Order: sequence, then structure tokens, then C-alpha cells
Amino acid sequence: MFQFSIYDEAEWDLIPPLPSYGIGRDAPGPRFISLIFGTNLTDVVITGGNGTIDGQGQEWWTKFRQGQLKNTRPYLIEIMFSDHVQISNLILINSPSWNVHPVYSSFVVIKGLTILAPIKSPNTDGINPDSCSNTRIEDCFIFSGDDCIAVKSGWDEYGITFGMPTQHLIIRNLTCISPSSAVIALGSEMSGGIQNVRAENITAISFESGLRMKTGIGRGAYVTDIFVRGMTLQTMKYTFWMTGDYGGHPGDHYDLKALPVIQGINLKDVVAKNVTIAGKLAGIDGDTFNGICMSNVAIELSEHATNLPWNCTNIKSHDQQMDENEGYYSKREYEMNNDPSPYGEYGDGEEPCDGSYEKDGAYEEYYTSHSDPRGGARYNPFNYKS
Repeated sequence: MFQFSIYDEAEWDLIPPLPSYGIGRDAPGPRFISLIFGTNLTDVVITGGNGTIDGQGQEWWTKFRQGQLKNTRPYLIEIMFSDHVQISNLILINSPSWNVHPVYSSFVVIKGLTILAPIKSPNTDGINPDSCSNTRIEDCFIFSGDDCIAVKSGWDEYGITFGMPTQHLIIRNLTCISPSSAVIALGSEMSGGIQNVRAENITAISFESGLRMKTGIGRGAYVTDIFVRGMTLQTMKYTFWMTGDYGGHPGDHYDLKALPVIQGINLKDVVAKNVTIAGKLAGIDGDTFNGICMSNVAIELSEHATNLPWNCTNIKSHDQQMDENEGYYSKREYEMNNDPSPYGEYGDGEEPCDGSYEKDGAYEEYYTSHSDPRGGARYNPFNYKS
């Protein structure tokens, strides 16, 4: 087991805030360097035969809660401005904050991680791909105090200016427990854009929401071409939760005209049991979330479920507006099976639920069109060889 201590903060190097965030997340100004940190690297392998890295986060969490920190807490692993990165076969426990944070990087494989943190530990997200391209996350078990996977790309005007999206992301074969947060979250820091995300074979037990979309006025950018299939969920408040009024800004001067474009969120083959609210989907006045499509979704409500299992405002599916009364059912089991209603071509941001992305290998074929920046064979994250 490898451990690190915080008993003397003066011994920890400070590094500048991320340029796409502008300030530190916990406090303005510099942030503590992560335990494992690298920048401007190529061909990186961080692995350990299931060895354990212990962040000894308890003192960090206590100081954070008591407002004693003047700088942002470190992460366990952060790799910046790098390409061809593999992080695999490790057990990460008690991170001071986020566990794994690849940022401004490409061709990243994260595989076979076990991530553990107490359910009340603050901001202990599992894996946060941030302004990254061509990333694969698979075969991981995450028990955390925050989102298991949080997809990000910068914060308000800083993220808009930096302009680097997270794109071409695959998440699969994931098991999660997070009673206070989401299994997969998109945002809220998404001001560089998020596009072309594929997630499949997700199992989760005891969490707040299955898929969560977090954004708000000032974020700008877009979240588009999101396809999630094969989720098995047990015990949660929300199966699906989209928030268009998520707060938190790096300053008071964010652009009120910077509205996010949300379109092409597709969910298929989802089974959820013991659910309090099937879905709470809220866009922004004057900025409707478009192309929200669900098919073959079976939700079994708990005995404590609300009388309005679906609450939708400023949301539009592929052919009609959804209002707050749509989806009202009094029975305890609610099933929604949309007939296929395809429009648009695969990958154009407007395909709802016709399933073409999974026909004849198209689910994988999309990624083979993205060339390896080193001039090698076409990169396919499904069969990436380290």
C-alpha cells in the first residue's frame, strides 16, 4: 500500500488553477499538486497489479468542511496535456477530492480500477474525464461520496474561451454505489462542450440519480450525441435528472447570454427498481433541451414514490414538447417503449432512438474514423492495445 500524508501543507507544491476553470474549485488561487501528477507526456502507463493507493483524505475532508483550506485539495491522479495514457488495475481509497482526473489529454484508457471513499466524503468523484478526446473507461467498481463518473470540459467564461470539449468517450462495464450523487453526470462544468459519448452495461445500487445532466445560464457550449444503453439500477431517488438551473460560478461576471445547447440525449434498455421519481427533466426558459429520447425503459416505483413520477419542463423529444404532466401514471410500475422514429444521420446530433448506432458494428465504427495523432493505424478504443 502506498500512502501520502498532509500533516504539513507547506511541503506540498502549489500549481496554477486549470486554465479552463480560471480559479481553484475549493478556493481562488493555486491548488495543491496531485499525488500522481504529469503533464505534456506521451505513452504513460500507471498500473499496479491491484495495489492500493491511500490518499488519507480524512484530514483534508475535515479542513475543507471547516473552511481551513486556502487552496484547492489535491487529487489522487491527474494527467494533463498528454496522449496515450493508461491507468489500470489499481485500488484507490480515501482521496482528498477527485480520484482520477485526465484533463486536456487524448487516447486515454482507464480500466480495472476499484475506487472507494466514504459516502459522506466531499467531492470524491470517481473518474472525471475533462476536455479529453478518445477516452475509454471500463471494468471499474466505484463506491464514492460524489458522482461515480463526471464528464467535464471547463467552467463558464474560462471554459468557453479555452474551448476544448470532451468528445469520443466510451464508458462500459461499470458498477457504482453513490447514495448522494449520480452514476454518470454530464457537467456541470461543461463550457468547452461534451459530444459523442457512449455508455453501456452499467450496474448501480443505492444512488441519487442514474444519469444526471447539470448545466445552467453562463455555461454556454453544448452537450450532444449522448447514447446510453443497458443500465440496471436499484434504489434511487431519480432514474433520470436533468437540471438547467445548476448554480456555482467562478465569479460574478459570467455571461447571461451564454446558454447551453442540449440535444440528442438517448437512453435505451434501462431497468430501474425501487425508484422515488422516474424522471425530473428541467431545461431553461427560452432554451429548451431538445431530442431527449428514451426507449425500452422499465421503471418500478417504490411505495414511497411521488404521485407525479415524471416532471418535465422546457424539454422536447424528437417530435413533441413535453410538459410537467406528461408521463403521469398512478400505478407502481411504469414502462415506456417508444416506437422507433428515426431522423437524421448517425452522429449528426439529431438521432433519437432508432438504434442505428448499434447496428452492424456502427457503435464501434464511428470511432475508427479518428486517426492516431502519431500517424499510426486508426484508433479504435474498443480494441486498444497498450
